[in-house]
Amino acid sequence: MNKTNWSNDKIISRLKTIKSRKSYWEYISILRKRPSEDVFIKCKELIDSDEFINKKIGIDVLAQLGLPPRKFLKQTLKIYFDLLKTENNPEVLMSVLYGISHNKENLSESRIKILCSFTKNDNKLNKEGLVAALIGIENELAIETIIKLSSDKISHIRNWATFGLGTLLTIDNEKLRTALWNRVNDKHQETKLEAIAGLANRKDERINDIIIRELKTGEMGTLLLDSVLEMKNKAFLPIMNQHLKSIQNDQNISEKWKTDYKNCVNRLTEILKENEITTRKNK
Repeated sequence: MNKTNWSNDKIISRLKTIKSRKSYWEYISILRKRPSEDVFIKCKELIDSDEFINKKIGIDVLAQLGLPPRKFLKQTLKIYFDLLKTENNPEVLMSVLYGISHNKENLSESRIKILCSFTKNDNKLNKEGLVAALIGIENELAIETIIKLSSDKISHIRNWATFGLGTLLTIDNEKLRTALWNRVNDKHQETKLEAIAGLANRKDERINDIIIRELKTGEMGTLLLDSVLEMKNKAFLPIMNQHLKSIQNDQNISEKWKTDYKNCVNRLTEILKENEITTRKNK
């Protein structure tokens, strides 16, 4: 029998004993596609349980119960923020914070303050959930909290926070640029590239030298190539053309990477030519 046809009770029963993480999320996904009163009530009952797994199942299902606008959004957020006041289990709190991250479009100032207070909690899982809950929120306190997390000792926390600052926010100010600049020499490569991309998105001329530095190392990732096209600096082109020639017959580099790099070089060449024609016409 196809498990998508199973009853809510049967799926919940299976979730309580399942060992596979992949299967767990498959069953959670099935329940999320059933935004009924019955599923909501069952989730609430699970969350009210003293059992860790019951709480987690209820929280994880409610996080995306139905497509936006979600029918039970108001009730779900109340449940989540009530849990933040009483729950101590780091795994449960992480699930709550991730749940909030899927439903944060119109959080009140008071609720944002509650979230930001969790920076006092140094637990790795809680910091991970906190970044998820706050990134992309254009609120001063939320941004200050993400700036703080962008210098965290844990690399994937820094990485995600830097991505949030550089790519998910549209605002541009000195404090945000300073936070990004502080990460352009990060030992974690992806964090460094996220910072470069964030500054390139804001057309910060200082980043040109950093992009040149990374191009000379042979970096070919999407984040750097996007930054190249954002800044459109002619100084990039000789370095990239030379590198493109050097990798043509290198079988250790995937053909997709070579193609993406070549496309970037071609596009940059086109942009520079277009800019030159425009400049001549305006003289």
